[in-house]
Amino acid sequence: MTWAEAVRKAGARLKAAGIADHEADALILFMHLTGENRTFLLTHGEEEMPGEQYAKYEELTDRRVNHIPTQLLTGTQDFMGFEFEVEEGVLIPRLDTEFLVEEALREIPDGAKVLDICCGSGCIIISIAKLSNNIEAFASDISEQALELTRRNAEKLGADIRLIRSDLFDSIDDKFDFILSNPPYIRRGELPQLMEEVRDHDPQLALDGGEDGLDFYRRIAREAADRLNGGGMLIMEIGFDQGGAVRDIFEAAGYKNVEIFKDYSGNERVVKCLKSWTT
Repeated sequence: MTWAEAVRKAGARLKAAGIADHEADALILFMHLTGENRTFLLTHGEEEMPGEQYAKYEELTDRRVNHIPTQLLTGTQDFMGFEFEVEEGVLIPRLDTEFLVEEALREIPDGAKVLDICCGSGCIIISIAKLSNNIEAFASDISEQALELTRRNAEKLGADIRLIRSDLFDSIDDKFDFILSNPPYIRRGELPQLMEEVRDHDPQLALDGGEDGLDFYRRIAREAADRLNGGGMLIMEIGFDQGGAVRDIFEAAGYKNVEIFKDYSGNERVVKCLKSWTT
């Protein structure tokens, strides 16, 4: 079995298992196992693959065939140009969430005090800390595992992040200029229909937004104003069809300039709103 044949065979097996990105995943697993890149396949692809490495590659492919996410097999996910460690039990960063970071970077000035609630792996707040100047960065989550993963990612990437264990704002008394979040927003009835990779490997705690997917936005709308400085801003990810409902929630709670932003695919993705200066 040559190197190239092994990768082609893995891609074919993944395709037969219904893996959409079968070719890319076969290559990612190959590079993860061998430490080589695509150029190696072009220059050495017709050479024999050592049997021991082929057996390990087959084992990785078997696990991907069973719809274990590629990120959990490699232990990493690229996000905003940084490599984040990921693990079972903490939400895997999604490329869709990069749009939230991009929108936040448009608003956050040097030296701002920023809190990321429901931080998961820390991908949002760490990316912003790395790409901004001198912000005070805080991250909170109800999950000890998520906070530990955020700590490791921050240490690896050289970001100064202060961690708080909290169920949303229950253990947070300070005030911030910006509060960011990618909260759970999947409708409970839709959870069984999610892709296996998401349904079986991301924590339900990070997905379940209640019956209509809006429970966390209601809590944030009620509780965030007391943790925002006057004129402070909320920036949050939303579901592709939740813009109108989320706008209504925050306008009814007294927030100003509630705006919905669509991502590069034309899907509603981010909401921004301001705390009134008078509240």
